[in-house]
Amino acid sequence: MRDMRQALADDLAGSFEHLVLSYQDRLYSFALRMAGNREDAEEVTQDAFVRAYRALQGYPPERTRSLMLRPWLYQITLNLSRNRARRRRTALVSLDELASRDGKDLADRDRSGPDELAEQAEQLEILKAGLQALPARYRAAVILRHVEGLSYKEIAVTLGHPVGTVKANVHRGIDLLRRSIPKTTSEV
Repeated sequence: MRDMRQALADDLAGSFEHLVLSYQDRLYSFALRMAGNREDAEEVTQDAFVRAYRALQGYPPERTRSLMLRPWLYQITLNLSRNRARRRRTALVSLDELASRDGKDLADRDRSGPDELAEQAEQLEILKAGLQALPARYRAAVILRHVEGLSYKEIAVTLGHPVGTVKANVHRGIDLLRRSIPKTTSEV
């Protein structure tokens, strides 16, 4: 990561493509989970890189070298997602790629029988709906922690909250998610 920051500080135009290639899938995945549809996610991701490039143009090399790139990029993406959501309130939101980042569908990943696949697909839909029903502050924290894999410190930087607040939001979000998922009891 330090090498990328150094490269950006030394030659922004020549090294920015490497930054985009390194983060485009992760930021798109995050934007998709926040926005709920592919078109908005694509626009948010593209706008995030444009904003990042413009910001880096104005930064002195010292600031670029000390920048925490990953949380900074997620913060830009999160802010753009929030702004877009304010402008466009959609009633139905989908999280099609929650199961996997690489685009494989459930059947490709698990060679279980049809009953197990149907149950897994149903559980995934319940999880998606529960995640979308979370308040935005909890949803963002849970997605950044458990889907995107950011550390609490990186999430704190991304969201602009203290680490303790981030931990509490992740915990509360998971707790709300657990309570929203119906318990299944299979009696034989």
